[in-house]
Amino acid sequence: MFYEKSPGMFRTLVRRNSRRNRKENSLFFLSLLISIIAFYIVLSLSSQDVMLFLQKMESDAVNKLMAMIPLFYGMTLIILFFLIYYAGSFQMERRSHEFGMYLMFGLRRPKLFLLLLAEDFSGSVLALVIGIPVAVLISELTSLVTAKVVGLGIIGHQSSFSLRAVLWTAVGFLLIKSAAFLVLSGKIVRQEVGSLLLDTPKGMKKQKPAAVYLMSLLAGLVCLAAAFGMAAGGISWSQIDKMGYTLALGLLGTAFLFYGLRFAMDFLARRGNRASLSAGSRRVKEDSSFQNLQVFDFRQLEETVIHHSGAMAVSFLLILAALCCFGSGVAITRDNNWSKDHVLDYTFSDEAENEKTVLADRGLDTYFSSLFEMKVGHIRTTEDYEHAFQMETVMDALAGLPESYAREILLNNLGYATAPRLISLTGYNALLDAAGLPALKLKKGEAGVYIDPEFTDDERTRILNEILSKEPEAVLDGAAIRLTGEVQTTALVTDRMLTLSFALILPDEQFEYYTQGDYSVYLNGILGDEAVEGKSLLQAISAMNQKLDEAGLPYESYLQNMGRQLFYTVASSYLTIYLAIIFLVVANTVIGVQFLMGQQKAGRRYRTLVRLGTDYGTLCRSAARQINWYFGIPVVFAAIASLFGERALLTGLLSFEMRESIPEMIRLSVPMLLLLFAVEYLYIMLVRRTSARYLLTLMEPEREE
Repeated sequence: MFYEKSPGMFRTLVRRNSRRNRKENSLFFLSLLISIIAFYIVLSLSSQDVMLFLQKMESDAVNKLMAMIPLFYGMTLIILFFLIYYAGSFQMERRSHEFGMYLMFGLRRPKLFLLLLAEDFSGSVLALVIGIPVAVLISELTSLVTAKVVGLGIIGHQSSFSLRAVLWTAVGFLLIKSAAFLVLSGKIVRQEVGSLLLDTPKGMKKQKPAAVYLMSLLAGLVCLAAAFGMAAGGISWSQIDKMGYTLALGLLGTAFLFYGLRFAMDFLARRGNRASLSAGSRRVKEDSSFQNLQVFDFRQLEETVIHHSGAMAVSFLLILAALCCFGSGVAITRDNNWSKDHVLDYTFSDEAENEKTVLADRGLDTYFSSLFEMKVGHIRTTEDYEHAFQMETVMDALAGLPESYAREILLNNLGYATAPRLISLTGYNALLDAAGLPALKLKKGEAGVYIDPEFTDDERTRILNEILSKEPEAVLDGAAIRLTGEVQTTALVTDRMLTLSFALILPDEQFEYYTQGDYSVYLNGILGDEAVEGKSLLQAISAMNQKLDEAGLPYESYLQNMGRQLFYTVASSYLTIYLAIIFLVVANTVIGVQFLMGQQKAGRRYRTLVRLGTDYGTLCRSAARQINWYFGIPVVFAAIASLFGERALLTGLLSFEMRESIPEMIRLSVPMLLLLFAVEYLYIMLVRRTSARYLLTLMEPEREE
């Protein structure tokens, strides 16, 4: 054969076959590009502006996150290996006749092996050449947008290009791609010429009674309902064995469900057949042909479900996992709003008067528009301070309310509030003034209630405000005291230097008496216009941090709180969206490749339809209906199941206190379903176009000798 003796012709053959493979398998090539982009973005995470910022604020947490990246990378490499192997096996099977002809023309098996590897390597290199620049561009844009949104001018934007990420992306991608095609090419090369040339379509599996499929369908729905019920109710997260039961029920239910879909496909085909027969002579020939192709469509789908119900089940699970990851990540990100309730920029501890002096000596006090003391202390008028406070009236009022989750939390939390911290009224009113809130007015013998925002929510605050509106009486170290006003939740200091689940705000005179002058003083500061002029708030705080570090003053700033919240945002959004993209790519590629290969195996049936007079447009409409059903079945099931699956995931991930917000978080993630449908529409249109291109090749009559 001339390809054996001419290296130039061999290279030409490699280029021609590679170009044809990319054209015929554009869906697979696109999926590889998306995978490369996702690989690079997650591997270059450490060079993003947001991560450089977090490295300063939350170095331990960021280091733990970075340590997890290789695990995610390795897991997705394994997933993509099976995707490449699965899609590649269909591609090799489709070209088996071509390979047999190469051998018939004299191409030696080692040379055929090199040909296949060269084709694969050529496609892999092209995917990297296209994918990595696109990934770098997307990563750079993401870094710029993130820095703009959160104001990360404190570090100045840096290029997000990471040579290390490029190398690991290329090495990992080439490794799994080569490993998969080494196995596939080896299988092809070892086959006999006769088996390569012989077309052996997969036969129809033996049908079971319709009742078997119906029972399987119902059993699948029951098992899935039980699994989602256990997970959403929190039962699965209580013990490892219960989580195992839940997973087993979910997997078993999925297998039963898609196995039982044969009943639904058969029912739809029979219904379409009856509709076609009832049309009779009232239908024109074109309409009758259209109705008959509807029956043909469902029979094709029925056969596909019978042969590949397992693959459809896996695709359903992958899409469900993608939706749950994407929805949960977006919901948690929206819930972690680092900019809400921002009042204070700095808090200085230790001796407030000494810190005021140092700030004044260094001329740093002029950078603050407000510096005020926050006095907080324990009850010191009795040795039994652990039981110095009782509020039976409040507890009785709570116990008399209708049962609810919020009421039970309040009863539990307030039951331990027998030794509350005390807060000076003057300092707290200065905080309210800085926040633009009305001052709290207290008379002698009155007290306000303070609860840190981390320990309450809107519903619990509302319940307590209703009780406080009646000014219930309490006892503080044997003396009657009346609780009044609304629950105060404005944070006393920046970050987490001080978080109180329950405290009392007292007039200054009573505060001094009950603390006996033994209390902590925190100096709160708010930057003035001069400090932030021409800068973002974060730039201003960063500049002030440098001055305070030089002065040797211990402090905490708003950046600590923002850094922590931003870390949660990054951890939940970057990683969950990364996983969601990988899962969606794999699922849709499996579905699309499987349909296209199945359509090519049924090529003789389509040629028969052409001989019977079916036009090209009717064939395309028939294929489009099949594609819609084939994609729609796992997607619709996954969309419905994700509403329950996301609740189950949030139940396990969120703290006990945050679970009340799960319904709101799920509502926030519902738009993700619309995004899913948009993604699926793009995949469907791509598969339709590839299918139509293949059907066009069948329109020319085939000669049979």
